[in-house]
Amino acid sequence: METQNPVVIMLINMTIVFAVLFVLSLYIRLIHKIDPTAKAAAAPKAAPKAAPAPKTAAPAPVVEKGIADETVAAIAAALATMGVGFSRVKAIRVADRPAWGGVARHEGLTTLKMR
Repeated sequence: METQNPVVIMLINMTIVFAVLFVLSLYIRLIHKIDPTAKAAAAPKAAPKAAPAPKTAAPAPVVEKGIADETVAAIAAALATMGVGFSRVKAIRVADRPAWGGVARHEGLTTLKMR
């Protein structure tokens, strides 16, 4: 018997896929139960750790004058998305880029068309 109904075909295919996934999950659970290396990998119990020393607040980063608060906020947000704490930043300053200015000046003078 052949069926041309796409809904029936979809349900049959989804049933097969989920049945295979269920069997794979059972297989993985079985492997975890009989894994001989799991006991060897367990670390021996260590002595209880001493209480960590109270952390002092990290000093605020030195921000050079002329850098807008929005720029500092954008840098902090970018660091937070990368998982770096802003407390690790020591300073925010404008980098010297004398070559960029020279290249821009050169480009401006060589491409300038005199009228």
